[in-house]
Amino acid sequence: MPLSERARVEVYLPDVTAPEYRELLERLVQEFTYTFGGCTVNPSLSGRYLSRAGFPIEDRINVLYTDTPFTFDAGFEALSTYADAIRLAAFEALDEEAVLVAIHSVYHSV
Repeated sequence: MPLSERARVEVYLPDVTAPEYRELLERLVQEFTYTFGGCTVNPSLSGRYLSRAGFPIEDRINVLYTDTPFTFDAGFEALSTYADAIRLAAFEALDEEAVLVAIHSVYHSV
């Protein structure tokens, strides 16, 4: 059977108990569910990144992802705009220096 290419959108959010973090996570879950038909949340994963000052920061993160109906190449412009909008919304909602939004190709067995 052939594989079906899709673009996956992933958002890496700090796992913080403050209400604004929980609200953003829930808003993104709803956004991905209604826009793309569903999503997956991997809660409380261990992560690490370098701060702007160059110090390693250990963090608990939630990884939220969804697969779109687009291929990466055909939907590149729309996906790029969508990723920018998600990242901007995250920075407006949270006091964070690092929120990662990633988009890449995945292949589903059909």
